[in-house]
Amino acid sequence: MDASPRPPTGPGDLAARSLRQVWHPCTQMKQQAKLPLVALSHGEGPWLVDTGGERYLDAISSWWVNLFGHANPRINAALVDQLGRLEHAMLAGFTHEPVVSLAERLSALTGGVLGHAFFASDGASAVEIALKMSFHAWRNQGHGDKREFVCVRNGYHGETLGALAVTDVALFRDAYDPLLRHAHVVASPDARNAGDGETSLDVARRAAAELDTLLTQREGRIAAVIVEPLVQCAAGMAMHDPEYLRLVRALCDRHGAHMIADEIAVGCGRTGTFFASEQAGVWPDLLTLSKGISGGYLPLSLVLSRDAIYDAFYDDDTARGFLHSHSYTGNPLACRAALATLDIFADDDVLAANAVRAQRLTQGLGSLADDPRAKHFRHRGMIWAFDAVLPEVPDVPEVPGMAGTFAKRFYTEARARGVLLRPIGATVYLMPPYVLDDDTIDWLARQTLAAFDSTMGAIAAGQEMTA
Repeated sequence: MDASPRPPTGPGDLAARSLRQVWHPCTQMKQQAKLPLVALSHGEGPWLVDTGGERYLDAISSWWVNLFGHANPRINAALVDQLGRLEHAMLAGFTHEPVVSLAERLSALTGGVLGHAFFASDGASAVEIALKMSFHAWRNQGHGDKREFVCVRNGYHGETLGALAVTDVALFRDAYDPLLRHAHVVASPDARNAGDGETSLDVARRAAAELDTLLTQREGRIAAVIVEPLVQCAAGMAMHDPEYLRLVRALCDRHGAHMIADEIAVGCGRTGTFFASEQAGVWPDLLTLSKGISGGYLPLSLVLSRDAIYDAFYDDDTARGFLHSHSYTGNPLACRAALATLDIFADDDVLAANAVRAQRLTQGLGSLADDPRAKHFRHRGMIWAFDAVLPEVPDVPEVPGMAGTFAKRFYTEARARGVLLRPIGATVYLMPPYVLDDDTIDWLARQTLAAFDSTMGAIAAGQEMTA
């Protein structure tokens, strides 16, 4: 085969150098060469600034991680202080103040229900840990037949092999399907699935009934059910009624299965409460956190667990312990960033302030509710989404259907207006950091609507979408 074409590089051309040497995530590199990378210089609050001085509002929080803006002075100060104390030490046989304080404060936020924290570095690792904990806890309790897992249709939990096994997004899963230990997939409670005369509550109950049937059929074999509380993000911000979580909790209790709440994307205030599960009034057996927990500064993830699961490993026999580790488990710098993040939540009454921000942005985008080119305009906490109504036409060659065509064009139109937005197929979503003032909120709403109008106009005119 011929060698892959390599773009020419110069010492000052950061984007070209990146295309040559860096393998970017979730990216077809051949396509990326046609759409220039944004070469960043620095960040300022909700803004990212490129090497040419152009500013872009980070309206997706850099893949949902940045909570309080880039280069936040309070988080910066905490990290500078920690750098002078302890940058890292292994957590096996040692401990330190940041990791202990973080575990204590997160447990307190659950009212002590989830009393133990196991630390890792990224969301997929946290999901792997939760799955392994569930199976191993059951085995230690004499239920080794409980080795099957249940996930929700269109759910996403990460891209390592264990996490992919409970992920139902074909784009990520199918290439590696032969390597996976398959989970059971049950109906999504996505409110967009409502039929004529149905409400989101009806959809939630219908989905839970299907789960009940499966758990009955596989009685004694299901270790855990994993769900994304309130919003299935990678599924196109699929939102559901909190009743679904209450029903899943009850079904897991009835059938003897663990409930795993994957709050990697929806935790840390994204849905309007610190934990999304709070809105249902239930707690899972295992809860995963990552992304926003460090304010978007450093890789950090963790699994919170109930006492019963922790106690299942507490034994004189080493083999009955949870034998899982990461070199950077409980990294002091990452934990200190997380503590600074929790301080901001407490000191600034962030959840109340976000409710005011959310009302304003919802009003600014309100025209979408009556726009025939959009459907399912929806909002939960600090997440907004709507779906473009696209014409049914044959796929454009080398472009993955009209949804992919729309996503590329909208991204380009928004970027030209100084906003970073990356649609998921035909779904436009906004997940901005929690630092927008009124003027910025109003500006973001106007630019989003303008990018949508321009994109839909180009589609209606049949213009080339791959620009």
